[in-house]
Amino acid sequence: MKIICIGRNYRDHAAELKNAIPEEPVIFMKPESAILPPGIAFRLPQFSKEIHHEIEVVLRLGNPVSGPGNSGIQQKLPAADLNTNPNRKRALDCIESVTVGLDFTARDLQNKLKANGLPWEKAKAFDGSAVLGTWMPAADLDLNDLSISLRINDEERQSGHCRDLLFDFAYLISYISQFFTLQPGDLIFTGTPAGVGPVKAGDVLIGMLNGKGLFSLNITDDIAS
Repeated sequence: MKIICIGRNYRDHAAELKNAIPEEPVIFMKPESAILPPGIAFRLPQFSKEIHHEIEVVLRLGNPVSGPGNSGIQQKLPAADLNTNPNRKRALDCIESVTVGLDFTARDLQNKLKANGLPWEKAKAFDGSAVLGTWMPAADLDLNDLSISLRINDEERQSGHCRDLLFDFAYLISYISQFFTLQPGDLIFTGTPAGVGPVKAGDVLIGMLNGKGLFSLNITDDIAS
């Protein structure tokens, strides 16, 4: 299983971190070990003093899509003419289920890595950095009308809508498949809206999709949690 993440996919989030608006999707990845097991608290890591929350729509694929190599998979999604209705439908049909998730980020460490032109993995792909909510069947949702929000201690901190994505779901799937073969079960974190900020021990985070809570998460600094 691959966990593919998209950075700077909301204009307002790119602006709040003083990043340029990307001309194409910014891709990074997390290992499977980044997934926080359900039902346990997120423990603040000792290597960072500034862990930020980033709420995102997460897609889980149900159909394979061939990449550039010899994968043996027949279905391809051409990058050209992506916005034609047949290609968009084929891409969206690959989505099996949808949830909200958190891309926890060690912002202090990420800033150091960026300043030195280094990859982000240490700041983005550490154990427990990928939180997943309850999965909703894609067939039960309008994939063009998804809203997300994050509440911390009963206060809304982030909110966004998929219509505000710089690169929408269909484009992302087609674009990613130009570089990587996509398999059933692969996850795509599609980007976070503005409002990111630090979490602290004792916080309770609730992630919502279309107003429905799909995860509740406690933050702790207790090594025994």
